[in-house]
Amino acid sequence: MPLEEKHIIKFLENPLNERYNSEILTLLIKRIRDLCFKECQVDRITCTLTPMCTRRFLLKLRIKNGLTMEDLPKFCYSVNKGVIERYFRGKTVVYKPFDSYLYLIDFLDIFFHGDYRKLNKYISFKNWKATFNILDERINNGENFTYHKTENYILINHDEKIHIIYLESGYVLCNAHRESITDLELIKGIFNLNARNNFPEISLKTIKNKKLILRIKIPYDIISKISSEFPSIESNNNVDHPDNYFWNTFPDDLIKLSDYCKMINLIMDYNEDLLLTLVIDNKKYTYTNKRMQDSLKYRDLIEIIKIISFIYNKFYVIWI
Repeated sequence: MPLEEKHIIKFLENPLNERYNSEILTLLIKRIRDLCFKECQVDRITCTLTPMCTRRFLLKLRIKNGLTMEDLPKFCYSVNKGVIERYFRGKTVVYKPFDSYLYLIDFLDIFFHGDYRKLNKYISFKNWKATFNILDERINNGENFTYHKTENYILINHDEKIHIIYLESGYVLCNAHRESITDLELIKGIFNLNARNNFPEISLKTIKNKKLILRIKIPYDIISKISSEFPSIESNNNVDHPDNYFWNTFPDDLIKLSDYCKMINLIMDYNEDLLLTLVIDNKKYTYTNKRMQDSLKYRDLIEIIKIISFIYNKFYVIWI
């Protein structure tokens, strides 16, 4: 039987083999270096169309670990930047560049070209007033994006796609989708990023930087108008009708939310308003393998936002 992945993993996990780990990892690093610099990017057609690492994850590995441009396969990086730029401009791409990484200056060059050098300088020196002046001016001139700064990140929603600027690390996660969210600061930031246009009266609370609490009030004026019986054919054909939503769709939405939330609480208060409380952390609460729990991903957070945005805008929800 040939050597398999599980054998290598088991070997590295065994503390008795610790003195050999450096040697085996050196072999692995050499193989990765040869793959990237001597095999893949040398064949430019292959590197452009079918890179030898899936979705250029070895490029991501280098950028996320603080390697500079000098330590990257430069042609591979240029292709990566080109795909992100083409996708941003609505042109045909070989693959959609979800969860792709760029250095900050290259991200700014694509998305804010005319001001990218100034923005790079202002962000690098933490001159937030000048940074926000440029961004606000572009928004006032009709560009379709919103932004929100937290302590460690700038989040940008550009045409329904989320980009995360890591301020300390100097790189950007473009088109965040399948990446895991490990930081509650990011979760709260993304809710705040979407609040301005979708649910401006949102109120969020964090508990010991471990979980986020979101509470929604659906007023009695809305609840009292819902039929006590299964909706008629007419209301069933109207997706915006309260009878149709709260009888047919709302239960499914609660099931979806239960996949992404640590806890869901649904009660009537003393005013007979319906209170929906969501408790969110960085875990996902639906998984088949009981030994492994998935982390919450950006696409999961987007699903939560879609649901609460729909309820808020269709049924005049009051946030508390």
